[in-house]
Amino acid sequence: MKFAFYTLGCKVNRFESQALSQLAQSRGHEIVTQDADVCIINTCTVTSASDHKNIRAFHKLRRENPHAIIAACGCFAQTDPEKVQAQPEIDLVCGTADRAAILERCERMARGEADTASHSAPPTAFEPLPAGVPAGRTRALLKIQDGCDNYCTYCIIPYARGHVRSMHPDEVLSQVRQLVYAGIHEIVLTGIEISSYGHDLREDVDLVTLIERVCHEAPCVRIRLSSLEPRTVDEAFCRRLSVFPNLMRHFHLSLQSGSDSVLQRMKRKYTTEQYGEIITRLRTFFPRCSLTTDLIVGFPGETEQEFCETMAFIRRCDFADMHVFPYSPRSGTVAAAMTGQLSPGVKAQRAEQVKTLARTMRKNFLDGFIGETLEVLLEHSVRESVWSGHAPYDFPVRVHTQGGKNTLVTVRVTGRDAAGLFGEEVPISET
Repeated sequence: MKFAFYTLGCKVNRFESQALSQLAQSRGHEIVTQDADVCIINTCTVTSASDHKNIRAFHKLRRENPHAIIAACGCFAQTDPEKVQAQPEIDLVCGTADRAAILERCERMARGEADTASHSAPPTAFEPLPAGVPAGRTRALLKIQDGCDNYCTYCIIPYARGHVRSMHPDEVLSQVRQLVYAGIHEIVLTGIEISSYGHDLREDVDLVTLIERVCHEAPCVRIRLSSLEPRTVDEAFCRRLSVFPNLMRHFHLSLQSGSDSVLQRMKRKYTTEQYGEIITRLRTFFPRCSLTTDLIVGFPGETEQEFCETMAFIRRCDFADMHVFPYSPRSGTVAAAMTGQLSPGVKAQRAEQVKTLARTMRKNFLDGFIGETLEVLLEHSVRESVWSGHAPYDFPVRVHTQGGKNTLVTVRVTGRDAAGLFGEEVPISET
């Protein structure tokens, strides 16, 4: 049969979709982008807006694949299966448990058999899935952890993904070896909340220990980390990992607010003072590292004074880049029932103020690399003989080169524009 996979949301969803694609191929199915017999859509539910995007995607899939079986899996399918099943485009629903089983269910339905599976609770054990490169991308994703136990007041994900579950370290290293053998140049360790890696395992292993093992196992492969909880980054984290040149000097630390009172209402587990100390620590052990973050503006009850505190704190942190989100109430969370919900206009105005500041900080950070040489992993063609890829610091660089996808080239940076940096390839004889 012809299978097509569509993904909404985060890196974890992208990982799971490519893993399901690999499993489908191993079962003899063909992977296509149109005229599919089966479409599997991996849904997101991080905000109410995400739910609307899912439903629009269902409509689009049915228009483009009028005779296909359409199956929904992922977080939206887990948290609101009745609503998903009620959509006329959807033939079956599979949440976040036993992802591989959705292939068997689709095969049975294609044979004309009824789907008798019932909706299940979030999984309680880690489900190993094959690592690989999502379609159209170059960097391999390796999911090492699932679930979250933080229960921030704005977040529905713990209810969609369940408690923390970790891949056994031996299995992580086995998948790393397979990726190295396949010629992968960069691996991104990802998960729902990787800072909690190992909390559920009996072995004496935590995230830092695992990263050390991965960096030792693949010394010639770039290792990148997905989002980190700030409290993970203590002195031991920095001291032990700073010795590995293949660990990318890019750290994404979720902030969410620069006001201590807002952080308390969000049920975040740090203060701005602690966060600032972490920023200083990272820049001490990893000079010139790229520090990026997420920020929510317009959280319930956020006063003008609290917003000003956030703006001042962001300036002190001087991030390389930021993901800025106006607060969106998510039904089923504590924050959605809080008093003091702000108007869309106020949230949009504050978001734009932060984005303007973020663009200035990004420009200043990038300007610091003009005239330097960077190793760039080519990812996609911009136009004939011009490729774009990512430097170790996780920003895009364009270069005129005869290289191709998944090739590492050395680039001397000559300038910056709205898309990122650009430069000239340095011949091997000069490196």
